[in-house]
Amino acid sequence: MSVTPTAPAPAACSVSETTRAVVREFLAARVAGDTERLVTLFADRVDWLLAENPVVPWIRPRSTAAECAAQFTDLMRHTVPEDARARVDAFLVDGADAVLTGQVSGTVRATGKSFESPFALRLTVENGRITRHHLYEDSLAVAAACTP
Repeated sequence: MSVTPTAPAPAACSVSETTRAVVREFLAARVAGDTERLVTLFADRVDWLLAENPVVPWIRPRSTAAECAAQFTDLMRHTVPEDARARVDAFLVDGADAVLTGQVSGTVRATGKSFESPFALRLTVENGRITRHHLYEDSLAVAAACTP
């Protein structure tokens, strides 16, 4: 059996290009710590998923653009900014959806303990704004670093 690939429809290309551009802006705003820009990139309501963990102070439910953007500020308040590292190994886009995989590491300010974790981040972009933010990471490693 042979399969002949077909070119994506022009509208699908445009959606994918928009998604890629918004996700790149999101990453640049995160690196710069630009929470004002992050607020404009998130939709008014966001489908936010990051497994709750009571010992990790920056991990909590969020649903508004301001709450989602504030996650970066919360993270920086509880970790040592100069020790924070993130590496994106893959950046895949299919229409409105993007998936990034990589590695994240840091040091918790209160305990001085370090953590390292692979991650997968699924983002959905609709009308130029992020409507879904699902982050999957090794929450046990992060919790262990937060525990005295």
